[in-house]
Amino acid sequence: MIAAKVVGSIVSTRKSENLIGNKFMIVEPVGAMKGHGDQFVAIDNIGAGVGEYVLVAQGSAARIGCGLDSAPVDAAIVGIIDDAGGLE
Repeated sequence: MIAAKVVGSIVSTRKSENLIGNKFMIVEPVGAMKGHGDQFVAIDNIGAGVGEYVLVAQGSAARIGCGLDSAPVDAAIVGIIDDAGGLE
């Protein structure tokens, strides 16, 4: 799991049936976690907004974390961070 900042959103009208009704956000790892890569897209079932710091699960943990075991999900926002002191 990594900490990231939500920097934007994605709108996709055509997608896999398993993803219909889900929101997609662009996230950017923060601080020392930037080694995990630059910005990437994460599914958001908890209602994070642009500018918020979030916890992101990746790989099979992402599918489990968002309850979409059979969907093509590689990253999922699984928590909103209340206090991001020291992350940047």
